[in-house]
Amino acid sequence: MNDQLLNPIFNIVLIHPQIPNNTGNAGRTAVVTGCRLHVVRPIAFDMDEQAVRRAGLDYWHLVDLREHESWSAFMQREQPNNVWLYSSHATRSHWQAPMQRGDYLLFGNETNGTPDEIHAWVAQKFGADHLLRFPMRDNPACRSLNLATSVACGVYEGIRRLSNGGECIPL
Repeated sequence: MNDQLLNPIFNIVLIHPQIPNNTGNAGRTAVVTGCRLHVVRPIAFDMDEQAVRRAGLDYWHLVDLREHESWSAFMQREQPNNVWLYSSHATRSHWQAPMQRGDYLLFGNETNGTPDEIHAWVAQKFGADHLLRFPMRDNPACRSLNLATSVACGVYEGIRRLSNGGECIPL
């Protein structure tokens, strides 16, 4: 039985994830931080795969998980009010994002990132300042962070902002 959150801290959205361990780790992060996890298909594995459950440890049954058959199905069901898209192609640092409780944090997949049409939608609907990147070395060999690491960094920066730098998660 999943722990259904009435008012999640954030909505973590994985767009077409390819590695089950990353999805499992993102689920574990969602549980311990009071976030909801959205998985947008197609994905490259079965959600019942052992690797997902193993990465989520004994937390997986607690994940508030919403699976969406496509991006359009996600949009139709969720109708997000505020979205932040993390991308190695963005120019705004995630340190500058004024996040609010309930925001949707979007993450592309491990190989191809986020589809261009989703980048364009976020920029058109919310502005280019809603395309965020993590500070990284300016080196072509350093393309991006691991997906699960990116989720944790984004969520915890948002929590830091919501709690005004405090130590407790504002549940």
